[in-house]
Amino acid sequence: MIPLGKLRLGVNIDHVATVRNARGGDTPDPLRAAKIAQEAGADGITAHLREDRRHISDADIDGLMEILTVPLNFEMAATEEMQKIALRHKPHAVCIVPEKREERTTEGGLEVAREENRLAHYIAPLRDAGCRVSIFIAADKRQIDAAHRIGAQVIELHSGAYCDAYHEGRLEERDRELEALREMSSYAYSLGLEVHVGHGLTYETVQPVAAFPEVMELNIGHFLIGESIFRGLQPAMAEMRRLMDEARG
Repeated sequence: MIPLGKLRLGVNIDHVATVRNARGGDTPDPLRAAKIAQEAGADGITAHLREDRRHISDADIDGLMEILTVPLNFEMAATEEMQKIALRHKPHAVCIVPEKREERTTEGGLEVAREENRLAHYIAPLRDAGCRVSIFIAADKRQIDAAHRIGAQVIELHSGAYCDAYHEGRLEERDRELEALREMSSYAYSLGLEVHVGHGLTYETVQPVAAFPEVMELNIGHFLIGESIFRGLQPAMAEMRRLMDEARG
């Protein structure tokens, strides 16, 4: 029996920057959001520096490294530019994600098995620099095995298909995707990988995932930032934390 430890909540602040960049200027400030989230009990802050800089900027990453007292989870594509930035800052964690310029948001998991040799060499300097390396992947055994072989310490399972099926009323698909997340969380844990889950999680979808004992962290951004327009960020986080803790308990 796996002990049900406290489930960590990582708050992704990308879409505060999306709103800021819609008009230019300095507001709303993602660093202010990060500080509020930190004070409200976030266990970490996630920020994705995209190649096209559509939301988070280099200056945002500089600022986050200065102000945060909780870990920064630096999401990045597996490019030479991003590796240099990560090695300069040495954040607590780096999460390697797939990235396509034409997508509105990250559409799926990284294809690790197909690029195993390249990714193994890519993440080695990041691990040597003291960064905890996470790989964002689908709930797929082949990808988990590849992530384990290349030396990742963490995997983050993409929960978008489960969440989409839930909200669109495709119940059989919802159940199938949730079962895949459950089985692959257990499998990854058996290999010694730390298991995180993220993408698309809402108040309605979070509890079944939060109940998986192998999952140590949920990373949630878009929903919390959207909900904060109506509730404020601290109350939006408090409700998410309540649901997570209830599922865990």
